[in-house]
Amino acid sequence: MKVLIINGSPRKESNTQIALDEMIGVFEQEGIEVECVSVGKEVVRGCVACGGCAKLGKCVYDDVVNEIAPKFEQADGLVVASPVYYASANGTLVSLLDRLFFSTPFDKTMKVGAAVSCARRGGLTATWDELNKYFGISGMPIATGQYWNGIHGRLPGEATQDAEGLQQMRTLARNMVFLMKGIALAREQYGLPEREPGQMTNFVR
Repeated sequence: MKVLIINGSPRKESNTQIALDEMIGVFEQEGIEVECVSVGKEVVRGCVACGGCAKLGKCVYDDVVNEIAPKFEQADGLVVASPVYYASANGTLVSLLDRLFFSTPFDKTMKVGAAVSCARRGGLTATWDELNKYFGISGMPIATGQYWNGIHGRLPGEATQDAEGLQQMRTLARNMVFLMKGIALAREQYGLPEREPGQMTNFVR
């Protein structure tokens, strides 16, 4: 089984990465293949709603979004992590996720998603909520831990002092592995849930 991790922090040795390393340790113990992609320093423009991806099967802007797309398709689970900026996720990460989720035509149903946020003090839950919405709109089960998935730290390395936050990361990783394995077994026996043809309505007709 495979997990793709997207780290939105622009710092190489960030507190966000400390949280992810705690998860990676559990994944490796459980025999899960892991790839971590750092995107915080990438130049990623936002979606312009051009609709070109519907024709191309990929985003019209050929950058890191299109590089990540096949990794996402092959993964059984996706972890998205961000430092907190103004009670929100890193802008580069948000632009990437907007385009990644909108431009990829493959079925994301039952891929397991997990969000992680890192803050000096506040904004953890707002960022966590923001990131979870990408999973919810895609039919992806959302993995949870023993609390809202976050860790605290401002200066480099401070997150190593957040014992509860580190434990949250380990719990989250174990729960995510359990979900992925359970879904794989259920898929073999029952297949995926039946999907009705999409219905889309607008407030103004």
